[in-house]
Amino acid sequence: MKTYSLEELTDTYIGKEGTIERSEFEHELRLDLLGQTIKQVRLQRNLTQQELGELVGVKKAQISKIENSTTDARFATILKVFKALDAKINFNVEFNKVKFAY
Repeated sequence: MKTYSLEELTDTYIGKEGTIERSEFEHELRLDLLGQTIKQVRLQRNLTQQELGELVGVKKAQISKIENSTTDARFATILKVFKALDAKINFNVEFNKVKFAY
């Protein structure tokens, strides 16, 4: 039986790197992972969505949308969520194959 790498399967079923389909897939995947991480940390901190929303200054529904990746929340809101969860934030930005870490 032949085995395939995740990269080969992604190329075949989603699209090769650099295509619009692949870019959209990777964007959605990052949002989903971000939402899952926020939910996981919120639960570890024993906070409800309502409580986290109050700390951030948004409604419970907004926290739910962020956790379930059903919204493109504003960057400022995501930063407030991380601050409320007492999370350390690191950014990696890449322009033309040159990486910047913040």
